[in-house]
Amino acid sequence: MLTFKDYYNNEVTLSFEDHPFSKNPKHVWVICRYENHWLLTKHKERGIEFPGGKVEEGETAEEAAVREVDEETGGVVDDLVYIGQYHVAGKGGTIIKNIYFATIEKVIEKTTYYETEGPVWLEKLPERLKINSEYSFMMKDQVLPHSLKRVYMLAQFS
Repeated sequence: MLTFKDYYNNEVTLSFEDHPFSKNPKHVWVICRYENHWLLTKHKERGIEFPGGKVEEGETAEEAAVREVDEETGGVVDDLVYIGQYHVAGKGGTIIKNIYFATIEKVIEKTTYYETEGPVWLEKLPERLKINSEYSFMMKDQVLPHSLKRVYMLAQFS
């Protein structure tokens, strides 16, 4: 397990074990890959980030991950792999979030992307995410680089 501070100075504990904090987390975050590109979304308030959100009533975390990718990017998930889970001890309460890696089969243009402006494709993620104001706070702590190391171990791409 790794412990560090997030963008807002909350304590984050990240684990790549099988659901160490909750078997039924209420949030998901999905690192997506489509045709040799990263597939992200642009949240209307937070900026560019990987898709994710809350698990709805009666839905599994995996179902929420697939739904969030579809709603926020139009991406159709081909394969979804659990990467890990993290726990944020925030000022407003605790958040437990599953991290997934999804390979995307296709992207379908939508009339609405809900709270986002739709898909963003990148060949490479920027090197200096922490200081890039176009990107969401969720892209700026240690969850992303540690999760990407796991993704690179699973997938064969650069």
